[in-house]
Amino acid sequence: MSSSEAPSDSRFGRSRTVRLNGPLMLDSGLSFGPIDIAYETYGQPDADGGNAILICHALTGDQFVASRHPVTGKPGWWTRLVGEGLPVDPARHFIICANVLGSCMGSSGPAAVDPASGAPFGMRFPVITIRDMVRAQAMLLDHLGVRRLRAVIGGSMGGMQALSWPSVYPERVEAAIVIASTARHSAQNIAFHEVGRQAIMADPRWRGGEYYADGNAPTAGLAVARMAAHITYLSEAGLTEKFGRRLQGRDAKTFGFDADFQVESYLRHQGISFVERFDANSYLYITRAMDYYDIAEDHGGSLANAFAGTRTRFCLVSFDTDWLYPTAESRVIVHALNAAGAQASFVELSSPFGHDAFLLDVPELNRVVDGFLKGGEA
Repeated sequence: MSSSEAPSDSRFGRSRTVRLNGPLMLDSGLSFGPIDIAYETYGQPDADGGNAILICHALTGDQFVASRHPVTGKPGWWTRLVGEGLPVDPARHFIICANVLGSCMGSSGPAAVDPASGAPFGMRFPVITIRDMVRAQAMLLDHLGVRRLRAVIGGSMGGMQALSWPSVYPERVEAAIVIASTARHSAQNIAFHEVGRQAIMADPRWRGGEYYADGNAPTAGLAVARMAAHITYLSEAGLTEKFGRRLQGRDAKTFGFDADFQVESYLRHQGISFVERFDANSYLYITRAMDYYDIAEDHGGSLANAFAGTRTRFCLVSFDTDWLYPTAESRVIVHALNAAGAQASFVELSSPFGHDAFLLDVPELNRVVDGFLKGGEA
């Protein structure tokens, strides 16, 4: 099928959801199914299906990578990279982006209805891992008829999925682009997540995760969790340049506890706006999945063993002001890939934006991704 033809297959297009019978065998040892996966596709598959690119989203992302978000009304979260004339182009590629297992934008997660009970899963939803998310994505690709990916691309938690794909399904991935990510979650990052989880669980409205019936969600705790996490996505230089110690809408300090400083007002806004589109229990589950993430642990403690004999091409990108997943983390991955004999490219880009640089205006990132993808297509 030509990529220029109008979609004729009901599996393809925007705002799609599929129920997959499974069952999905989880890392916890449990069997889970059926599974709902919400996803979007852009472009059309080639006749041989060889132009498929899977985009993996980060912790609070979703499937709306290049289309308007139905809740916030904002444009897609990666329209700087995905779109007509951009490195990931629906005119050339069949692009797939799925809401991860455990999230809250249509895929199975704690807010979803348990078919067995007719009520939301809540904390009865099984604890999941990054590899479980990848396995669920593989089930979706089977449903879509995609046997092999031209590339899998992701930043942050999306990068964890992108790096996991070649270790779990080595024959299904031609190339992996891992941006601002890591091969395992550090003690510091686990600690940051635990602060956020405790903020949610300390909110009286959390009630052990059983808040769906009356819709009275633990928004205060979730907002604090988001505020704390958001700090880690920025750089000190970026915060100083954007806010400094400037006051918010006043000429003098109030000597009280209103948001005197612009940075305080900004963080409060981030927290308040976040709770409108995200589920508190999903935040617990997905941060736990990230904390359990350690590719080497699943391969005898050796990261190189995870990629032994791989034919996947890898591109690693880090940012010099990212202190959440610093460049040293990407170098560890590259050294392991080199030890495994894998084809690996690596670049550290300069940006004042910190970890969030992969979502913001960094033209060099587009050039790196475009060059790497076209290099594989030559």
